[in-house]
Amino acid sequence: MKTAISKAILSRRQFVGTTLAAGSLTFAGRAAMAQGAETIRIGFVSPRTGPLAGFGKTDGYVLDRAREALAGGLEIGGKSYAVEILDRDTQSDPARAAQLAKELINAGIDLMLAVSTPEVINPVADACEAAGVPCLSTVMPWEAWYFGRGAKPGEPSPFKWTYHFGFGVGEFLKTYVSQWSLVETNKKVGVMYPNDADGNAVRAALAPQLADAGFTIIDPGAYETGTTDYSTQIALFKAEGVEIINTFPIPPDFAAFWRQAAQQGLTRQIKIMQTAKTGLFPSDIEALGSLGSKISSAAYWHRDFPYSSPLTGLSGQQLSDGWEAETGEQWTQQLGATLSLLDAGVEALKAAADPKSRESIRDAIAVLNVETIGGQVDFTSGPVPNVSPGPIIGTQWVAASEGPYKFDYLVTENATDPNVPVAAKLIPYNE
Repeated sequence: MKTAISKAILSRRQFVGTTLAAGSLTFAGRAAMAQGAETIRIGFVSPRTGPLAGFGKTDGYVLDRAREALAGGLEIGGKSYAVEILDRDTQSDPARAAQLAKELINAGIDLMLAVSTPEVINPVADACEAAGVPCLSTVMPWEAWYFGRGAKPGEPSPFKWTYHFGFGVGEFLKTYVSQWSLVETNKKVGVMYPNDADGNAVRAALAPQLADAGFTIIDPGAYETGTTDYSTQIALFKAEGVEIINTFPIPPDFAAFWRQAAQQGLTRQIKIMQTAKTGLFPSDIEALGSLGSKISSAAYWHRDFPYSSPLTGLSGQQLSDGWEAETGEQWTQQLGATLSLLDAGVEALKAAADPKSRESIRDAIAVLNVETIGGQVDFTSGPVPNVSPGPIIGTQWVAASEGPYKFDYLVTENATDPNVPVAAKLIPYNE
């Protein structure tokens, strides 16, 4: 299967000629321009380097697939358009994300796409809102996007140009209650929520709902990103006898915390180590060595999702197999998440009355209701305006039964999307 897909990818690349450089037009796109077609320009912003690089690692591969699919342009309303994707790396720096967004806006993009974490998405969305440019984003809790940018509960949305799809606190709650019921515990949960957009959103919204669901929340308070000593938090968790830990840190912070937890004996009492924002990718887990096995995570996309990309025609398995065949590296959930953003963005362009009108694109996003490789994106019935909710699925990293990779990433529950098949039982961390 991998060999066939790899050959298909190579043959497509030989035909199309790949891209000239990051953000450039395909040769076919240039040919369409030479024939007089107007060009739709899409800005794409993600973290390819820096502390959040795991989120952007597969973006180049996915963008190649998208550019191949768009090489012949788009036919919209009986008119042909070439499509140019200008992708930029934020280097995991929010200030750089804002600057790149402004540069792309000044370059005349018609649509902005932003992916992965508040450190990328929020500054890009704010720049687009200020400039009147339609922006679509995914891969961060929607509460951190909506309320973190100034919206108020119960009040009309202040956003006219920016839209976000994906999981929120409600999905985390369903997933965690479902996941944590799979192992018998004392229901004491030690939380590690940082002082950032994600941490503050889940502390305010998720922690009280977990308490209402019967869990005792042990919260040592917000910590600052980049903290190197977690002895105070670890001592509290040991003293309180917590058996579940829930975290929302950037990967380096979690690695430091969990290594110290092992050194100070905390890991021996933990039955469920539930990560979010880290523990999402093989590299996060492999970096922990033996401490990575049996860490619980949650997937905003998994190769077992039973959906296909309307842009590329690829299923989740095909997308993952293609990545592994080309790179020799294990698939990650970001593959499908990034492609779902491109799926939704292109579907919005196709639905726009005029894809060269920012207002028209904005209006098309506002009523978008399409199936992507990540599932349904529906802005007609969200929890708040400008938001379409999405699933997050309980998962666990376990030692692979056979190669070539060290760990398997298995689905353990599916409360937020029953269409996703459950593959394994959750194993206690300290078992």
